[in-house]
Amino acid sequence: NGMSPKEATYRAMNEVSGPVVAIAFVLSAVFIPVAFTGGTVGELYKQFAITISVSMMLSAIVALSLTPALCSLILVKKEEAPKGFIGKAVKAFDEWFARTLAKYVKNVEGCIRKSKLILTCLVVVVICIGFLAKVTPTGFVPNEDQGMTAVSIALPEGASSNRTQKIMAGLSQNMRKLPGVKNVMEVSGIDILSMGQKANAGLAVVSMEDYSKRSNSVQDIIPMIFGMGAQIPDATVMAFQPPSLPGASSTGTLSLYLMNLGGEDVNTMGERANEFLAACRKRPEIGMLYTTLNTNTPMYQFEVDREKAQSLNVPVSTVYSALQAFLGGNEINDINNFGRTWKVVMQADEKYRTGVEDMRYFFVRSNDGKSIPLNTLVKPSPKNSSVVMTRFNGASAIKISGDPASGYSSGQAMAAIEEVAKQVLPNTYTYEWTGQSLDEIEAGSRSTQIFIISLIFVFLCLAALYESWTIPLAVLLSVPSAVFGCFLVQYARGLQNDVYMQIGLITLIGLAAKNAILIVEYAKMNMEQGMDVVHAAVEAAHVRLRPILMTSFAFILGCLPLAIATGPGAGARVSMGNAVVGGMTIATLFGIFLIPVLFVVVERFFSRKKKGTAEDNVTEQL
Repeated sequence: NGMSPKEATYRAMNEVSGPVVAIAFVLSAVFIPVAFTGGTVGELYKQFAITISVSMMLSAIVALSLTPALCSLILVKKEEAPKGFIGKAVKAFDEWFARTLAKYVKNVEGCIRKSKLILTCLVVVVICIGFLAKVTPTGFVPNEDQGMTAVSIALPEGASSNRTQKIMAGLSQNMRKLPGVKNVMEVSGIDILSMGQKANAGLAVVSMEDYSKRSNSVQDIIPMIFGMGAQIPDATVMAFQPPSLPGASSTGTLSLYLMNLGGEDVNTMGERANEFLAACRKRPEIGMLYTTLNTNTPMYQFEVDREKAQSLNVPVSTVYSALQAFLGGNEINDINNFGRTWKVVMQADEKYRTGVEDMRYFFVRSNDGKSIPLNTLVKPSPKNSSVVMTRFNGASAIKISGDPASGYSSGQAMAAIEEVAKQVLPNTYTYEWTGQSLDEIEAGSRSTQIFIISLIFVFLCLAALYESWTIPLAVLLSVPSAVFGCFLVQYARGLQNDVYMQIGLITLIGLAAKNAILIVEYAKMNMEQGMDVVHAAVEAAHVRLRPILMTSFAFILGCLPLAIATGPGAGARVSMGNAVVGGMTIATLFGIFLIPVLFVVVERFFSRKKKGTAEDNVTEQL
């Protein structure tokens, strides 16, 4: 407009310093309540809160200090128009944008005239948000390809270690032939489901090639491993994907305990567990479900004939001590030798404790000094029971773990399990979620609270910054359009409402408020210069359209690679990128028409209220 670079810089500083401070303040303040959230979810929120808040404050300082100085140095008073193809393209774009801007202004004027219809549409959008939030599958964090998978191999109870190793070797050889598999490591004698040592169990760790060298993922390999396990009738084979967050369950995303509050025995608990699993496996939402309680392990129960021991003058405690020492082992002391500490354990030799008939070799001394064979005092009775007994919250418990079916989220599978628990379990049983499932429940309950607290915090910050209640209200009423876009795009792509999407929702509060601030603040300035509310809003929309579109689409295009990411770590990137891209796109396309209407409606409402209050005061004075 004929100004010098310094004059243009000073004028720009006067016009945009307010919006710059307000936008930076809002984008930083929206994450302040999130930074004080505890637990696993709080750690995730905290990382984004600190990163975004600090970066936005630094960006605002640079925008208000370094950027004006660079503008005054780099800009020239008169710049020649580009020539050739670029010049024609720039001219064509300017003409198109001028026509679009004129149509936009007319549409804004029409929306203001039909403000009741626009507000009705806003109410419909809020209702649609509730519907989409209900139908969108819920989850904690998306699965990630970490280049490996753990495989559990379990043979029937009582199977020997040699038999287990033979089956593991054959299965490992077949798994090495799968596409993308680099190596397989075998560990026999450990049950990763119950974390106990068993001769009939084993673990295989399947390592994948580097992602750039394979075309498939770990999610593709796991069904193949299940198919191989189905061809081995003597073993139960289950493959698990490592958790996306370190420390979560490594044997499934679903984890809960069924607590026995009625004091039922182990065998009855096993029947309850099998009945519960059978009912759960009928639900389509549940893909794999298992329990660590196995009551089919063959064992012997030793019963002491107390009357005979008393008649032979043998203390019962001596009988139990002898059983412990001969069969289980009894640590006596420690000795130091060769620079190491060795434990001295008294126990019967291995060849004398291979079967219950070997009890005839064990003797116990009576109070009379006579040696009495143990087999005359102890009678073994065969039975089936569980090697590992779990307790949770002070009660005998059944651990249940698994994964949702393909195409279903963990939230849908958890809801199905809860329905089955209400139908199948007796009143003496209750359940409680643990591990990643518990984190998911806490994340779902906290997300709504955090979102509301962030909205209130932004509202109070804007009210203090502008010393007005109308500007924050007009700004935040545009947020539902961003939330609607987020849920709509997330549901359309079949993604889940997880922690990363919820972090994206918090970010959308600040981004949607940014567009509203650019229009509302300029409209407020126009009103202070004497314009009526409608012309002030229309003029603000006319002037601020270009910066709104430039900043919004720059952000959308910057986040687009996240929304379409592939490879390792793509789950978190896609979830968050899709949420912010979808929400910001809808917020920009609808917000440029909605924000002027909201400003006019809010200003008219509060002006009428102030006018009515002033008339009441005059009446009281008269």
